[in-house]
Amino acid sequence: MSMTVVVTRNVSDRIRGFLASSMLELGPGVYSAPRLSVAVRERVWNVVSEWFLLEREASVVMVWADAQVPGGQNVRVLGVPPVELVEIDGLIITRRPLKPEKPIHAVRDSATD
Repeated sequence: MSMTVVVTRNVSDRIRGFLASSMLELGPGVYSAPRLSVAVRERVWNVVSEWFLLEREASVVMVWADAQVPGGQNVRVLGVPPVELVEIDGLIITRRPLKPEKPIHAVRDSATD
């Protein structure tokens, strides 16, 4: 059993109510459980993942202590912004897709036209 924290953004009342029934709501969209078993954590994640399919412009992040992974914590993410967890020298960092600052336009070469 380990401390589990869930942070939500723009989710429906259905998801908020479900999380509040299984965890303590510390603030708007922030839920915590000091001793959540692996089985309960998986059940909570599965329910939220299924219901999340109906959400728009929302996100859910779940974090818990996990001695089996580098950095000692594990993270699951649903929604925007999409992140990828990457291990670099024993440190877990998040990587987000690059967004071009300016639209990329094809350069015309007059020699080949």
